[in-house]
Amino acid sequence: MDHLFTPFKLKGLELKNRVVMPPMCQYAVRNNDGVVNDWHYNHYLSRAIGGAGLIIIEMTDIEPDGRITDFDLGLWSDEQIAPLKRIVDAVHQYGAKVGIQIAHAGRKAEHAEVPVAPSAIAFDETETYKTPRALTTDEVKQMVDKYRLAAERAIKAGVDTIEIHGAHGYLIHQFQSEYTNKRTDEYGKDLPLFGQQVIRAVKSVMPDDMPLLMRISAREYVDGGYGLTESIAFSKVYKEAGVDMFHISSGGEGPILAHGRPGTHVAYQVPMAREIRNALNVPVIAVGRLDDAALANSVIGNEDADLVGVGRGMLRNPYWTLEAAKKLGKEIEFPGVYGMGFGLK
Repeated sequence: MDHLFTPFKLKGLELKNRVVMPPMCQYAVRNNDGVVNDWHYNHYLSRAIGGAGLIIIEMTDIEPDGRITDFDLGLWSDEQIAPLKRIVDAVHQYGAKVGIQIAHAGRKAEHAEVPVAPSAIAFDETETYKTPRALTTDEVKQMVDKYRLAAERAIKAGVDTIEIHGAHGYLIHQFQSEYTNKRTDEYGKDLPLFGQQVIRAVKSVMPDDMPLLMRISAREYVDGGYGLTESIAFSKVYKEAGVDMFHISSGGEGPILAHGRPGTHVAYQVPMAREIRNALNVPVIAVGRLDDAALANSVIGNEDADLVGVGRGMLRNPYWTLEAAKKLGKEIEFPGVYGMGFGLK
């Protein structure tokens, strides 16, 4: 039976275990240039030494005004490739594989002078979020190509997989949701169209054996927001366009607590991952307070998901995976002399 330390293979991506470090923004860029620095290098390398099978580098944006803040990463310039490759090469030395999440924040771009979005609707009425400008139809098509160019740069940096960010209220999510998309052109009449075109554009530059991941919000938490029926429907469109694995999250489309409070119990998003996995017959990554090793192991053993993302747990402990192996009694190779710290000779 599969468990957390069973190898996993999807196309040409071979993972030594089922543990994923999901993308988590570090807000650590110093020079407003989107370039990784020593903080990012040490952050990701330590989790590779700590045993994670797949490390997905944080939300990395396709244009400067696509960032949540000016302290976020970018892949809009060739100058950003070499510093990123340094991280990828270092992580590979410790047996982890590397993905990167490419994205655009849309109306949630806090530092953009004038954010852009499907429609001119602000995220909320606070000073943090400005009212965005609605993209023209031609600008939407240009945006699709910017995702393609970012994917090309990621591939030049040596990543093993690419994840498109279609969750948490960012640009693709904004297009696929009736809550944020009030357009009357083709992108308003066919809500998943923008995401579908982005997938096809990114897929067009990826090697045939490289899997494409996509993170989605499977449920919205605002009044009138979509649920699993709708997310399964648009995920089918995305799968047909080329997505090989879905990373299942939820929310982010509106202010926190707008409609109930999500995430008040462990594994609260696992049922959504299981539903999409079964409905689409596609591998999925489950997330959502899965920091307990036995719980994470059961998600794999019960076939609720194929991989488990451990976010906050790895922020607290870079060596979460090594500790999980010890707790579960699984034999793995510890780096250097680190096994001594876990009671091994």
